[in-house]
Amino acid sequence: MKSKLLTAVLGLTIAGLAGGAASAQTLQTVKERGQLRCGVNTGLPGFASQNDQGAWQGLDVDYCKAVAAAVFGDPSKVQYSPLSAVQRFPALQNSEIDMLARNTTWTMDRDTTLGLAFAGVNYYDGQGFMVKKELGVNSALELSGATVCVQSGTTTELNLSDYFRVNKMEYNPVVIESQSDVNSAYDSGRCDVLTTDASGLAASRLEMGSPDDHVILPEIISKEPLGPAVRQGDSQWLNVVKWTHFALLDAEELGVTQANVEEMKTSENPEIRRLLGEDKDFGASIGLSKDWAVNIIKAVGNYGEIFERNIGVDTPLKIQRGQNALWTNGGLQYGMPVR
Repeated sequence: MKSKLLTAVLGLTIAGLAGGAASAQTLQTVKERGQLRCGVNTGLPGFASQNDQGAWQGLDVDYCKAVAAAVFGDPSKVQYSPLSAVQRFPALQNSEIDMLARNTTWTMDRDTTLGLAFAGVNYYDGQGFMVKKELGVNSALELSGATVCVQSGTTTELNLSDYFRVNKMEYNPVVIESQSDVNSAYDSGRCDVLTTDASGLAASRLEMGSPDDHVILPEIISKEPLGPAVRQGDSQWLNVVKWTHFALLDAEELGVTQANVEEMKTSENPEIRRLLGEDKDFGASIGLSKDWAVNIIKAVGNYGEIFERNIGVDTPLKIQRGQNALWTNGGLQYGMPVR
């Protein structure tokens, strides 16, 4: 039975890789369709969720809008596909979506065996733990014997096992596919602990019946570089998504915002002029218009604006920039130069 299952899994993987390699004209396909198909989370406040009017919003959603703006000059030309952790990779491999912007960790296995190509890291994260205050727990090292709710098909599930094994602790996992069901199970008392990326814990706490009754423990047990991904085998499309990411970062570093982007076209700063298409047509090299970056910034602002609007200190999540600050401010975010 194990042999048959392994054969089936390998067959799906190879089929997915073959499909990705064969579809080396994604940009043209997207243009002809007139719409970008973007895979997002089924519902993670701050990253991808629907508001009361049914409109999608969040940091990852803004990346979908940014790519649509780069391609069409119109951020509304996006079809959102809400995907569970288990559904996300087959959807990309089978060309059901053009890009995945779903708080997905960049790992070696996903970059090789699954045939994904990551376009960058739009959020540096790490896995943590949340517990009810009434338990009086102050450290993850006090969790031996706990029942832990975790989402299936994620690096979270694997990191959880590693952490408890390394620290010689026992735990009882409650593994559930949907993150909303994971949250509900934890909130109802089915488990003692909820584990996911720290950003996800901040979002999940907001969905609890009494958010103030829960505390996020201080330990971060993993590296979770989250970012948008496409299929391997189409370097042009990878460049479109990758340089959209870099344009957002470069714009923040250069002080180009959603409000001043038109004014900045008259800047004498050569870096700004190259980014905004005033000196040389860099868009042509990736199949886009000369004003591709202008269209992105007009649509969603720069990276800092996206961050603060969706998850920053003035939002319910109240997340500090931290390691997601620009390199010039002591963070890890660094846009490659347009030149």
